[in-house]
Amino acid sequence: MCKAQAPEENSLLWEIKGPGQSRPSYLFGTIHLICPADFSLSDSLKAVVARTQQVALEVDMDDPATMASMMKTMNMADGNGLKTLASEGEYVKLNRFFRDSVGVSLAMFEKVKPFILMGPLSNAVLSCQPQSYEMELIGLANKQKTEVIGLETMDEQMALFDSIPYRDQIKMILTMIDSLPKARQEFRDLVSLYKSQKVNDLYQMTMKSDYGMEGNEEILLFDRNKKWIPRIQKIMAEKPTLFAVGAAHLGGERGVISLLRQEGYKVRAIFN
Repeated sequence: MCKAQAPEENSLLWEIKGPGQSRPSYLFGTIHLICPADFSLSDSLKAVVARTQQVALEVDMDDPATMASMMKTMNMADGNGLKTLASEGEYVKLNRFFRDSVGVSLAMFEKVKPFILMGPLSNAVLSCQPQSYEMELIGLANKQKTEVIGLETMDEQMALFDSIPYRDQIKMILTMIDSLPKARQEFRDLVSLYKSQKVNDLYQMTMKSDYGMEGNEEILLFDRNKKWIPRIQKIMAEKPTLFAVGAAHLGGERGVISLLRQEGYKVRAIFN
């Protein structure tokens, strides 16, 4: 039964209807970073924003308190630092790369959870100034004066990276630095799947990536999908909402679409 619930259609935008609900809500799969040349907001998506009364992102990036919370929770626990967790050779390599290829000093990241280094590192992989679907959706919501909310708090999101050993996070960053051409090719393939809206293929590729889950699928993907379902149900019962989460959360038998269908919701692909 589970298998039949996974999405088979190629679409990033989905209509969700709950039992007895007259007005639908919607689900959109984002890609967190993408070059402007590959960025596109479809007319269908703009129409959905206009029809709904709020936008729900993974976290409410429109709330100044979210950024304040991030500043409070971005450091490693127990006074850990990059210099103590990385070997001398690893630290020299990281420092040189961030200085020469990212253009920032590693010293400013000394105490932060290593995963946060993926942000500035992604810019080196992308070779462009990336655009964000989340920020564009916030702009559209603000224009029509609708609310932006989060499916989880920044505290919850940052706590994920205390569950994954810091040493493993450092190793993942070093792997990416050591294989930049491969990382660039993988990202191009990911963007290609995203643009062709193949959510299941995108999910499968994310699962196999050397630069993402690394055995932490339960923490980063499946646990969160499961936790979001009752929150999505409650939010859409109150008002029509556009839920926008990373596209990797949509596909597969344990993805958001499959889990909603198992709860009796009708989830239908909207084709552009």
